[in-house]
Amino acid sequence: MKRLYPDQPIVGVGIVIVREGKIALIKRGNEPGRGKWSIPGGLVELGEHIDQAVIREAKEETCLDVVNPRLVDVVDNVDLDSEGKVRYHYVIVDYLVQVIAGEAKADADAEELRWVPFDEVESYVLTASFRYFFQNNRAKLEKVSSY
Repeated sequence: MKRLYPDQPIVGVGIVIVREGKIALIKRGNEPGRGKWSIPGGLVELGEHIDQAVIREAKEETCLDVVNPRLVDVVDNVDLDSEGKVRYHYVIVDYLVQVIAGEAKADADAEELRWVPFDEVESYVLTASFRYFFQNNRAKLEKVSSY
């Protein structure tokens, strides 16, 4: 399945990890959104259950072992080119997870990982889909913890 100018939407997962009033953000190493900040995540592989994708992607991007994915929200990420054609179209299913082991650090296509206080998140250069997600879910996320 091609990511650039796809024939249909592509399903991805976002992983919400919260600790002591901070959220784990990664600096994206690949398009779309290269160099921007978002929550860790990636694509659901063919034949993979979505909760398995959450657990796998958390390990791949943050080196953390997680369990108990809980649905938070579903966000569209549609990027059009200058001619109005769909360049990217992702449906991102965002889950809060519980961390059971590991030390958080950037891995795979994440250039950097930071624990960002909720009050500072919107000062970062965020992906549009994560900014939308954060603005709609901030109050809920401030009440939870992954640890």
